[in-house]
Amino acid sequence: MNHIKNVFSIKDLENLSGIKAHTIRIWEKRYGLLKPMRTDTNIRLYDLGQLRKLLNVVLLHDHGYKISKIADFPEDKIPQLAGDIISKNSVNNQAINQFKIAMMHFDQALFVATYEKLLSEESFRDVFHGIFLPLLQELGLLWQSQTISPAHEHFISYQIQQKLLVNIERLQMAEPTKKDKVFVLYLPENEIHQLGLLYLNYELLLHGYKTVYLGESVPIESLKDLKKHFDNLIFVTYLTIEPQPDRVTDYITKVREEMLGTDARLWFTGRLAKLCDTGVLNDRIKRFGSIGELVNEL
Repeated sequence: MNHIKNVFSIKDLENLSGIKAHTIRIWEKRYGLLKPMRTDTNIRLYDLGQLRKLLNVVLLHDHGYKISKIADFPEDKIPQLAGDIISKNSVNNQAINQFKIAMMHFDQALFVATYEKLLSEESFRDVFHGIFLPLLQELGLLWQSQTISPAHEHFISYQIQQKLLVNIERLQMAEPTKKDKVFVLYLPENEIHQLGLLYLNYELLLHGYKTVYLGESVPIESLKDLKKHFDNLIFVTYLTIEPQPDRVTDYITKVREEMLGTDARLWFTGRLAKLCDTGVLNDRIKRFGSIGELVNEL
């Protein structure tokens, strides 16, 4: 799993491009669009160049180019046309494909160029919701299917995290405009997936609130100190892999009993949040099905 893939099966291409393997075979056989390698048992294998070409072909096809016409283009014209496409109706798909290509090549320059182009036309908030969130969801599925390695996922996650941190820093330079509550953002012990929590920090700052960001793997005991310094606290956490699925309700119950008291609240979301029994929820403990739901509460 930790081996960095640079050779792909036709199933990998299907997962990465969204084009069925049957269709890829037709494009290959009828139009010669791809030139796979073959194993001794005649199984198709594709290198990074072929993957990149397929993603660009899909982009052109989505913009109305016929496959037969694309097949007649010189090799260097396909990436040139793909790079020139600016249609607003498909800018998200185009950008996601560009980020995929950057990921497969570990190409930071391409990631930055694609990001900067998006940022010249949209706000960071729009880029995160419209591009980064769908991309991260898709990468989760690609990782599960072993189409990409942990190295690919870590590369793209770190690039997105960098952009989040830059935008958070800009917002932190301004004085909070809403001082009726303070948000403390943290992850439970052994939870290290903090992209979602970082984005919530960005949204809270954007809405004018004061935040205290503690980050990953914070014991409940360490959170108690915050109550000595601030009134009307709202603790915010994001449950991705911790606590264990059968202990989510126990964890939320423990937070309620040991931390909240009468003047603090807990908001939580993430993949595991849905596993919490509704019986522990009340006006001081709120569960959100998504980042968007939580943001709408602000």
